[in-house]
Amino acid sequence: MTYPHGPFPSLPPEEEALFAAAAAGYARYRPGVPDAAARLLAGALRGRPAPVLLDLGTGTGQVPRALLAAVPGLAHIEAVDVSRRMLDQARDSLAPVLGRCTLRLVHATADTYAPLAPLPGEAQRAPDLVTCCRAYHWMDGPAVLAMADRVAAPDATVAIMGDGSLWTHDCDWTLALRELIQRYLGPGRRAGARGVYAEPSRSFEEDLAASAWTDLTEHRIPIARTWTPAEVLGYLRTTSFAGPTLFGERHAAFEADARALLHAHASNGSLVENTVFTVLLARRPGGAS
Repeated sequence: MTYPHGPFPSLPPEEEALFAAAAAGYARYRPGVPDAAARLLAGALRGRPAPVLLDLGTGTGQVPRALLAAVPGLAHIEAVDVSRRMLDQARDSLAPVLGRCTLRLVHATADTYAPLAPLPGEAQRAPDLVTCCRAYHWMDGPAVLAMADRVAAPDATVAIMGDGSLWTHDCDWTLALRELIQRYLGPGRRAGARGVYAEPSRSFEEDLAASAWTDLTEHRIPIARTWTPAEVLGYLRTTSFAGPTLFGERHAAFEADARALLHAHASNGSLVENTVFTVLLARRPGGAS
């Protein structure tokens, strides 16, 4: 269970500071991988005696943790993230549940990931499943898919997953919350230290259609989540669109306004988010189904 030796890719200091501040909050407040999605991923590995997982943008290790529970025979995990602090959190989360599965934490951008050369006498363990959950929109998608084609097993599966965020979800309380954030930060959706978020120029499906991974199936999993106002505030502190540093000295005032707004919209102290967790499963043409 090691980080690779040598120089690490560096984020701009202000971005690494955002990740460092949010790492513990990610583990506590970010929704995990739905059980139905974990079972779907497990199905993609069915029949493989010692499967290998490559998780890109692993964050606090939510996907590996879900797969360790759903795939008892999982043999090895490569967990990749640009933030060293997120990898620290992933290590702490995964270490107690690894069992006999091995783990390598890789500090790199997803598109520059490369597997270590095997030791003499050992076979190369190519990933059977390449996953990216709630992170693909931050990546150089075509380069990531080309990397996956280079490193993954011939019959591997790529899974791109996500369910948006409380910024993109439309219901009465999330719309009111978004309007409040915009009153403080301006009309555009912030992207942390990068400024205003820019939508990808094409869809994930279009990226896959232009890659080696053209055998595509889409799975939509309805999700009903219940939040407390305190949990929503904790979640917002981990986001690129409403993290504390974006507000500066006005963050306490924003949280007071947001808390009052959320309590006004809550029913019996709860706020409901009805959303859909989408899983795109893609294989190379002719790969295993």
